[in-house]
Amino acid sequence: MKSIINKYRNNIKKIISTMTGSENEDIEQEVYIRTWKNIDKYKEQGKFKSWINTITANLCRDYLKSSYFRNSINSITEEDDLIQIKDEKENIENAFLQKQRQKTIINAIDALKPKFKEVIIMYEMQDMSYEEISEKIHVPVGTVRSRLFNARKELSITLKDLI
Repeated sequence: MKSIINKYRNNIKKIISTMTGSENEDIEQEVYIRTWKNIDKYKEQGKFKSWINTITANLCRDYLKSSYFRNSINSITEEDDLIQIKDEKENIENAFLQKQRQKTIINAIDALKPKFKEVIIMYEMQDMSYEEISEKIHVPVGTVRSRLFNARKELSITLKDLI
C-alpha cells in the first residue's frame, strides 16, 4: 500500500485540488482507505491509475454534494458579508493612510542627493540589477552598491517614523 501511496499521491492531490479547490487531506485519506479495502475488486482490465482516479473523483463529488460542504460554504459567505462591511470602512482609512505614507516616501526620495536618488529609483522602482545600473550610469558595481547603501541609510533616518 505504501508504494501505491508514493506512486499516486501527487496525482490524487491534483485531482482533489482541481475538483474541490483546496488540498483536502480527509478526502486523500479516504482514497487510500477505499483503495486498500477494495484492492481485491480491482480487475486488471484497465490501468490501475484510472481506477484510483475514479475513486478520487467519486469521493470529491460526494464531498461537494455533502451537507458539511454546503454548510461550510454558507457560513463562510455569512461571515464574509459581516467582514466585508467592516473591511470597507477600514479600507477607506487604510487607503488614506497609504496615500499619506506614499507621499512621505516620495518626498524623502526627492530630498536625497541626486546620485543616491538615481540608484535607489533604478534599483527599487525599476527593478534594475547592480550591473545594469553600473552600465547605465557608467560607474563601477561597487559604487552602485555604496550609493544604494547610503541612500537606504538616509531614507531609514528620514523615514524612521514609518518603519
